[in-house]
Amino acid sequence: MRDVFAVGPFHAMSPAPPAVASSLWREDDGCMAWLDGQADRSVVYVSLGSLAVISREQFTEVLSGLVATGYPFLWVLRPDMVGVSQDAVFQEVARAVGDGGGKQTRIVEWAPQRDVLRHRAVGCFLTHAGWNSTLEGTVEGVPMVCWPFFADQQINSRFVGAVWRTGLDMKDVCERGVVERTVREAVESAEIRRSAEALAQQVKRDVAAGGSSATEFERLVGFIRELSTSSATSGLSQW
Repeated sequence: MRDVFAVGPFHAMSPAPPAVASSLWREDDGCMAWLDGQADRSVVYVSLGSLAVISREQFTEVLSGLVATGYPFLWVLRPDMVGVSQDAVFQEVARAVGDGGGKQTRIVEWAPQRDVLRHRAVGCFLTHAGWNSTLEGTVEGVPMVCWPFFADQQINSRFVGAVWRTGLDMKDVCERGVVERTVREAVESAEIRRSAEALAQQVKRDVAAGGSSATEFERLVGFIRELSTSSATSGLSQW
């Protein structure tokens, strides 16, 4: 159809970070230095977005599953995310990871997600599969584990697992054994990583000059200009 335009991902078409943060949460840039000290593709990055709320039981199950994998993890835990105080959250994390856990674990209230996902140390993204996060993980070629909550997240998660095959759909299951198995497979599967990297390369080609998305974007700009010209002409004719 002439008036349908297949454009995006927009953040990949304009890779410079926005001058004004798009979230009300303050980013913890210190996690980047922590990532610098980790091995390549060894870190599980966990972020469930800016709206999802989980129960204490769900928090405990995910935490136990992550610790069981043996991989270091960077977890975005907003102060309003778990139905207990942040002090209680940190205490439970400390008990779960044990001595030396600071080297293996980093908990932040918010993270510069695009920078985190493109970091060499990140080997897996455990996400709620919101559209922004799904696109950001896709552009960086990071294997994903999707734990969707509501709205489009269910569909996005199915696409990641069943269509693009760039990750795994954990559905609404929250059990430590499932978390451990799913994260391990996402990190260790050569097939998933190949699919994730191949899709990332395709997206980069699409948004580059002459690519399908870039071409469609130019067509959209032309369409808007045509509408503006037509509106201006129509307005003048009425006078």
